[in-house]
Amino acid sequence: MKILAASDIHGDLQAAQALAKKAKKEKADLIILAGDLSIFGNGLEGLLKPFKDADKKVALIPGNHDSEADIFMLKKRYSDTIYDLHNYSFRIGDVGFFGCGLANIGPNELSEEELYKRIQNSYNYIKNSKKKIMVVHVPPYDTKLDKIGNNMKVGSTAVRNMITKTKPDKCICGHIHETFGLEDKLGKTDIINAGPKGKIIEI
Repeated sequence: MKILAASDIHGDLQAAQALAKKAKKEKADLIILAGDLSIFGNGLEGLLKPFKDADKKVALIPGNHDSEADIFMLKKRYSDTIYDLHNYSFRIGDVGFFGCGLANIGPNELSEEELYKRIQNSYNYIKNSKKKIMVVHVPPYDTKLDKIGNNMKVGSTAVRNMITKTKPDKCICGHIHETFGLEDKLGKTDIINAGPKGKIIEI
């Protein structure tokens, strides 16, 4: 399976168009958007149309710039295009996808305890899948992906603990603009900060 993962497009229609074009060129089976689709709800109008026009399915979660209501609205408008991964899970063949959006700090905040609980609940439905992909907005704590400024660590302990517990093959995230495109490893799990330009992932 070939996946185009991206995050933090912040209402940029040109970025969405470029991703749809890339997905078509690369023959991606699925597009994953790991949060911050908008700027506090602005810029969502027509944002998923390029993916629909390219006949590509999109799995998505909200970031700290998106509300749960924003995702609900997109689900209603693009019901034939979207997989909602926020507190949910789904399978394509032998690959199970699970996750939770929002963030541990800032607007649309979840406590670490709540974030852990929601990821755990979504994982339970796909735990027997041969391959597993976790999708979150905030990266795990204390990795190459969660550092800002003077190496300050702002990742999520809940995400880190869930990776350690569930051992997914991949963890796709975003949120930290300084580390867009970077990858790291936690145990056997590949962790990818997808960023707005997107990354091709094969599993």
